[in-house]
Amino acid sequence: MFKAPQDENTQNKPFQALLVAIQFLSVIPVGKLPAPSEKVIGASLNWYPVVGLLLGALLCSLAHGISILFPSLLAAAIILSIWVALTGALHLDGYGDSADAWMGGLGSKERTLRLLKDPTSGPIAIAAMILLLMLKLFAIEALLKLDQALLLIWPLVFARISTALLFVSTPYARKSGLGSAISEYKQDNLVWLSSVIMMLLAIYFLSWAIIPLLLSCSLVFWYLRSRMMKRLQGCTGDTAGALLEITECTVLLSLVASHSL
Repeated sequence: MFKAPQDENTQNKPFQALLVAIQFLSVIPVGKLPAPSEKVIGASLNWYPVVGLLLGALLCSLAHGISILFPSLLAAAIILSIWVALTGALHLDGYGDSADAWMGGLGSKERTLRLLKDPTSGPIAIAAMILLLMLKLFAIEALLKLDQALLLIWPLVFARISTALLFVSTPYARKSGLGSAISEYKQDNLVWLSSVIMMLLAIYFLSWAIIPLLLSCSLVFWYLRSRMMKRLQGCTGDTAGALLEITECTVLLSLVASHSL
């Protein structure tokens, strides 16, 4: 799905960085790309919020037709399945790994990092993923019953904003890996610019409902980042995936609550 950087002479072109972001964050085919340089990988972070908008728009388009054809609970299950499939379950895997590592790490940075690399999933990871998917399922169903399928765009946008801002504000806990390239070559100002543009777009469409959404997302971001800093003195790709998944769920719940009033 994603190749390690090899070609250091690759120019840092915005369009290539966008394709790298799409390739990394989704299963959407973008053609055969040359192995990106570390600078291009770092620049791809600028496009995370945009990729969230792209995935959200695609999911909303599919959700509209699905909600017409099927009862709400079955439609929600199909939409959630497509949602997971669109990302190749990459972030869900990171969430499960983080749940396992946090409980099994026993407060140790070294043990936690070792467990994060373990490809197997223990009962804690399985339970955590089941609970998260259940919350998402019933939140999606609630939005469908409220005739608010178009709101499904925002969990994908804000989750990727949170992930981008995590890399901007947090050191990378490992010495190597994809995240280390992002951390070293990220372009902070452009990440903030794309994030603010998406937030302004959300304010325009959501009106007052943006207030509880931003408050809840900020609280989740602050809490999870503080846990990462205390345990790992930084973040990893898996913990970024966990933040993304939890933020998606938080935004869904916030939207259901604000539109049920």
